[in-house]
Amino acid sequence: MTMIELFTLLGGIGMFLYGMTIMSTGLRNACGDNLQKILEKATNSKIRAVLVGLTVTLLVQSSSATDVMVIGFVNSGFMNLFQAIGVIMGANIGTTVTAQITAFNISKYALLILFVGSISFLFIKKELVKYIGLIIMGFGMLFEGIALMKSAIIPLSETQQFIDFISSVSNPILLVLFGVAFTALLQSSSSATVIFQAFAMQGIIGYHTSVYLIIGSAIGSVTPNLLASLTTNRNGKRTAILNLLFNLFRAAILLVLITIFPQILDFIENLSPGNIGRQIANTHTIFAIFAVVVLLPFSDAIVRLSQKLIPQRADEVRDMEEMKLHYMTGMKNVPSSILVTQAKQEISRMGELALDNLRMSLDYFFDHDEEKAKKVKNNEDVVDYLNDAIVAGLTELHRATDISPKDMNRLYHLTIAVVDFERISDHAMNIVEHEEDVKVHQAVFSSKAVSDLQNLAKRCLDSVEMCLQIFENEDYDKLDEAKHLEDIVDDTYQDILDAHVERLRNATCNPLANVIFSDLAAELERCSDHAINIAFALVQQTDGME
Repeated sequence: MTMIELFTLLGGIGMFLYGMTIMSTGLRNACGDNLQKILEKATNSKIRAVLVGLTVTLLVQSSSATDVMVIGFVNSGFMNLFQAIGVIMGANIGTTVTAQITAFNISKYALLILFVGSISFLFIKKELVKYIGLIIMGFGMLFEGIALMKSAIIPLSETQQFIDFISSVSNPILLVLFGVAFTALLQSSSSATVIFQAFAMQGIIGYHTSVYLIIGSAIGSVTPNLLASLTTNRNGKRTAILNLLFNLFRAAILLVLITIFPQILDFIENLSPGNIGRQIANTHTIFAIFAVVVLLPFSDAIVRLSQKLIPQRADEVRDMEEMKLHYMTGMKNVPSSILVTQAKQEISRMGELALDNLRMSLDYFFDHDEEKAKKVKNNEDVVDYLNDAIVAGLTELHRATDISPKDMNRLYHLTIAVVDFERISDHAMNIVEHEEDVKVHQAVFSSKAVSDLQNLAKRCLDSVEMCLQIFENEDYDKLDEAKHLEDIVDDTYQDILDAHVERLRNATCNPLANVIFSDLAAELERCSDHAINIAFALVQQTDGME
């Protein structure tokens, strides 16, 4: 193979991969947020989870993209491992569609397809049409890349050294390992399979050789997910392990079957006689479907195995307990008045978490306790989950037929309180980020600035604690005290801002600390505003009914 032919082969691979990327981008943009909504609908129904994984992968043309999204959902607590494995299995079927498409020999139309896509993307202003143009353009690049690869490997197929190398690799295990390594290098099983198709169509490898390469490519496709899981929590890592375990079991079962029953490969070959590209595509699809059918009943066992490989720690068990509703459970056949009380208990629990977050974020800011920052981030995930789950439960309660006008009004004000608690936790998270900015920019606060912020922080915490107590106990005798505390926070906020402006005028304030000081003070003042809303939430409801 000459250097020109090598560059042509590499350019073809590059164009194919880039075509896949922009086609996937166009599909995701055209679908908008629907992809995540589809994934969120993956329930405990295993069949539905598989269909969800299949659908999303068909839309994005990348099982790796689907699996990375699943890892993100599991990492954030919106999906559990038992749901995730079904989606992963479905994604393994969806990714075989690329090979089915490329088995059609339409490379001679690739440049025309590329031209149509480019015109749509570059000259049409309508956003949806631009995204569709991007999809068509990626489709054209994909086939033009295949055409380049084919033209480059024709001379390779006639090279004696390469023929001798391919002929010498007849051991199925070595072929599987080569498929693993090649796919890991490309980071895409679809791309690897298409390249194997191109090799086979040019006579470089035979059908039986390509079968073992395809089995290996399924294992190699897990590489992007393993890399993506490095920055996730332990549940996110378990999700990547799930994918690896599934594909390892899949490979083992298929190797045993085709060794004992070689007639299976003869049957697949006879489905498309004389068309090795289609034979490889059919093998890819049939193997994927077969693996899901066989392994889906054992999916729970695979999940448990992943949990043994990465055991649960005590803090994980605690976090799992937090990441679920404690009071708003068993809501069927329960009187609405009791459900409203349960909802208030759940919201109070959310409020305690938000208050803890505020305390810990301030400890992190002033005392630089890294463990507190990690806990704030974990708690923020729990608060976000509770926010969504409680609002969903309250919305369902609004539709109850036996709910009284008083309870309906109470529900409305409880919903508002949920939002205020969630915002307090958000402000706590912002405070953590401000301290991270301090470290990055090496901002230095004067002793007076630190003292002013600590004073405001203490008064803010007093205000939030008082208002949460009023909400939990509905002790409205303390409303005047709460309002007085909120006024003190407002006055303190204004006083320290005035002092801060004076320091700026006198050039005694570090410029890098200026913005952070102002933002942090504003975060604290807003927390107090949300707190007073919470304190008055249910008393406003009570007054309205009298």
